[in-house]
Amino acid sequence: MVYPAKLSPEAILQTALDLLEGGGEGGLNMRSLAERLGVRPSSLYRHYPDRAALVAALEDHAALGLHERLREAAQSRRPGEALRAAAHAYLDYSRTHPHLYGLLLAPRPPAPAGPGPGKDLWNLVLRLVGAVTGDADDTAAAVAYWAFLHGYVQLERSGGFGLSGPRGGFERGLEALIRGLSPPFP
Repeated sequence: MVYPAKLSPEAILQTALDLLEGGGEGGLNMRSLAERLGVRPSSLYRHYPDRAALVAALEDHAALGLHERLREAAQSRRPGEALRAAAHAYLDYSRTHPHLYGLLLAPRPPAPAGPGPGKDLWNLVLRLVGAVTGDADDTAAAVAYWAFLHGYVQLERSGGFGLSGPRGGFERGLEALIRGLSPPFP
């Protein structure tokens, strides 16, 4: 067994990510995590006081990953194109990392948004949308964009499109949304 002092929060988080990505949140428990790391479960609690703290760290990791994908996709593009590229990156992230993405949508009680990866992700979306609408703090438009993306992904994940699939609905909805967000030109 590995001596627990050599255990780090980063090693625990990486192993937890592997477990999560391999089997979903149901496969992630402190006992299996400890087994994978070759330590006793009690060794984990020095770094993460409970499973909820570990899941919160995984949620932060998911928000950071999604933020990076959206930022990279939108980089050096004009506002409408940046919003389109970010939407496709969002969809790709949800498909590539379904269990991590699922943590971002886990039910939780409403709470004030404090600083951190989730707030940074929201601020990026707000900036991207604001660049299209011309209002840097256009929360209503950012919520509409965010809701469209979340809703589409949830319908796709749940099989809500049926056997015929979405039939171009993502592109059509995205184009209508971006057109609707764009200010009219005289």
